[in-house]
Amino acid sequence: MSLSNILKGLFKDAAAAAVKKIETKSETFTFDELPKSVDELKALPEAVLDTPYKAAALSVLALCAYAEDPDAGIEMLNFVKGPQPLTPYEKQFLHDRLTGGKAYTTRSYLAGATPDNDYTPDKPYKLTVSTNPYSFDTDGYAVLWLTSGGADSARQVKLRAKGDKQWFLWEQYLLSDIRKPKSEDPWA
Repeated sequence: MSLSNILKGLFKDAAAAAVKKIETKSETFTFDELPKSVDELKALPEAVLDTPYKAAALSVLALCAYAEDPDAGIEMLNFVKGPQPLTPYEKQFLHDRLTGGKAYTTRSYLAGATPDNDYTPDKPYKLTVSTNPYSFDTDGYAVLWLTSGGADSARQVKLRAKGDKQWFLWEQYLLSDIRKPKSEDPWA
C-alpha cells in the first residue's frame, strides 16, 4: 500500500470522526401515565433499554415515582440501574433531595412543567433526551442531556452499556436545585 493511500485512509477516518462529533440527536418519549410501580415501568416498551435514550427516559420516570413513593421509586431505579443497584449513599442522596417539598424537581423534566404553573406537566407526558458532540466519547458510556423547565441549562445523566444489548443508569445529575414553583416563591 502506498503512502498516498495510507494518508487518504487516515483522512477519511478523521473526517468520519469529525462528522460524528458534530452530530447531535434528540428523542422525545410520550407516556399516557407515569408508572407507579416497577411492574408498570417494566411494561413500557422503553423497558427493553436497548438505547441510552430509553434508559435516560425511564430514569426520569423512576425519579418521579420516588418523589411520590420512595420505596416504589427505589425498586424502579434499581431496575434502570441493572446489575448495580442503588448504594446506601445514593438512597440517602435521593431522600435528602426529594423529600420535604422538592418533588417538583423531578416533574420539571416533563414538557410543559415550569415554575409559573407549579411544575404541572402537560398530558400526555413527554420528555426529551438529547446528545451533544461529546456524548459518546468514552466506549461503553453515554452522557445524555435533559432540560428542566426550572433551570437555565440542561442536566446530564450518564449511562453504561452492558455488552452491546442494553443500557443502564450509571450516574444522574438531575436533582440540583431549580427555581421554586411560583406558589412557593415569595418574590413572584
